Amino acid sequence: MKKYLLANTKNSYKANLHAHTDISDGQLSPEALKELYQSAGYSVLAYTDHDILIPHHELTDSEFIALSGFEAQFNGQNKYPGNSSEKKCHICFIAKSPDTVEQPCWNENYAYIGNCARYREQVKFDEESYGFQREYTPKCINEMVRIAKEKGFFATYNHPAWSLETFEDYTKYSNFDAVEIFNTGSEMLGIASSAPYAYDDMLRCGHRVFAVAADDTHNGVYDAFDGFVMIKADELKYETITKALEAGDFYASMGPLFHEIYIEDGTLVVRCSDAVWVGVSTDTRKSKCKFSQNGEVLNEAVFPLDFDFKFFRITVKDAHGRFAYSNAFFKDAL
Repeated sequence: MKKYLLANTKNSYKANLHAHTDISDGQLSPEALKELYQSAGYSVLAYTDHDILIPHHELTDSEFIALSGFEAQFNGQNKYPGNSSEKKCHICFIAKSPDTVEQPCWNENYAYIGNCARYREQVKFDEESYGFQREYTPKCINEMVRIAKEKGFFATYNHPAWSLETFEDYTKYSNFDAVEIFNTGSEMLGIASSAPYAYDDMLRCGHRVFAVAADDTHNGVYDAFDGFVMIKADELKYETITKALEAGDFYASMGPLFHEIYIEDGTLVVRCSDAVWVGVSTDTRKSKCKFSQNGEVLNEAVFPLDFDFKFFRITVKDAHGRFAYSNAFFKDAL
């Protein structure tokens, strides 16, 4: 009997979960950003302007979902962008329901990046957490994540390499839903863009989080289409999409696609688009991989699960050096 680890549904929806418009420091309007991504085959876009939640439900239609969100920043002593050697923590909060229109932990003093100040009066905010004061400490960061999740938001920890955060920093955070394993904007700035190490660090420390790849779009010319998530869902509806995110029914990619991931008779089967390498990594040094030889193309890899593990995750690499990453699968949940 097959146990599908990647949701066995015929529908896959391409999504970017981190994007900025001219409401903050992006260069394109919300409408233009929709047109850009929809023309490239995307069905879902999360609007995550800096520290300002303005829903764009007017952009949602039968072929496109505009998710409501914002990106919160925790800085050291200086305002954004601040000192180039200063550590930061950035978090995208995405509303799970289209009816969630109030920004948690709203403090207008943080809505200053780009054009944000012009839109402060449009923000509807949660009275209970109004005026939240931020400090760049794990305690304060975890508190904001806790509050936002209680108010119905999906929380992603963004670009750890750009943020200059290390193991000692991000392993102290709790309650995140996902970690950015790839960030296009960081790559275009010449900064390390891939962070599978941070994902593994969090997993090995007991944090059950997912992995997302995102563009962090600002320009729309050079920082688009290189990092995305492929969401497996029965239909293209706002809450169907966010429920799939919450359940982990998606994977992160820079290009390659997973077609199927399942376990049958103690064997892991991975079916994917054309690849040159497929690997299974775990909580230990025990791992498995299959790689192409003599120019062959890999579309399937089979691995006996004949070893002990707490979790494993799957990586696919194509001939262009692009990766796709599954979420982690935990033994006690299989």
